Amino acid sequence: MPTDVPRIDADLVRRLVATQFPEWAGLPVSEVAHQGWDNRTFRLGDGLSVRLPSAAGYVPAVEKEQRVLPYLAARLDVPVPEPVALGSPDPDYPFPWSVRRWLPGRVSADVPDPDRGQIAGDVAAALVQLRGVPVGPGPAAGTHSFHRGAHPSRYAAEVVAALDTLGSRVDRAACEAVWDAAARSTWSSPPVWFHGDVAPGNLLVDEAGRLSAVIDFGTCGVGDPACDLVLAWTFLDPDARQVFHGAVGLDADTWARARGWALWKSLIMLAGSAGPGDADEHRAVLDAVLADPVTTPSAV
Repeated sequence: MPTDVPRIDADLVRRLVATQFPEWAGLPVSEVAHQGWDNRTFRLGDGLSVRLPSAAGYVPAVEKEQRVLPYLAARLDVPVPEPVALGSPDPDYPFPWSVRRWLPGRVSADVPDPDRGQIAGDVAAALVQLRGVPVGPGPAAGTHSFHRGAHPSRYAAEVVAALDTLGSRVDRAACEAVWDAAARSTWSSPPVWFHGDVAPGNLLVDEAGRLSAVIDFGTCGVGDPACDLVLAWTFLDPDARQVFHGAVGLDADTWARARGWALWKSLIMLAGSAGPGDADEHRAVLDAVLADPVTTPSAV
């Protein structure tokens, strides 16, 4: 994981905007409440947002999103971020950065007692439509997507290392069974669009609890859509998981790889990257993956 993180705060954003886009220099800048790992986001006035990569490893996503988001926005019913301007590196900040239209809505991760079944159905419909978009300018899965859209076996060594580190703290045999099922499965269809990070922090909902926007396409591309199903274990309860499974329209092999993606992430976080509070979250994901009834032969 990249570690060269510059200091990013509202004062920096004000300086960058004033220098490069003086027409917006008088607009207030405020940090958004829910921040991701790859980027920092700030609201600029009422109608704009500023998005800045948090490390060099996330810089390729800036140009990619500038290019693909208008293409996807014209073909999707669900709103996605609309690029307005591209900022340049600066002596105070070494990376390119972007200005987008502000999308209204509340991050689903911050909604108390959300209707997970409703969100599951809405997200599934959005993913079905995304897979149907012509691949057009979509980049093939690779380093820019951190290999989302490729086969999860790219991370086999990390899974083994995490299991060695965790030892008796996890059920190694159960984890290996899930990983082996993922490794044996393949995506034999033509490449399709994937989002790459369908997480509750990237799903906005309206006052009625309906999906109102999907954000953060930094790891998007074309390839295998299995990575887009991890929401089943990271956010959905068993009933909502069944709704998602039924509506997303993907086969058992794809679900097996999705389960592998979720297993990999929870294991590596538990083995070394999760803090005290996050550890509980990743343990819950791992427990859900191992206990999951959706992808058993009797359920698909």
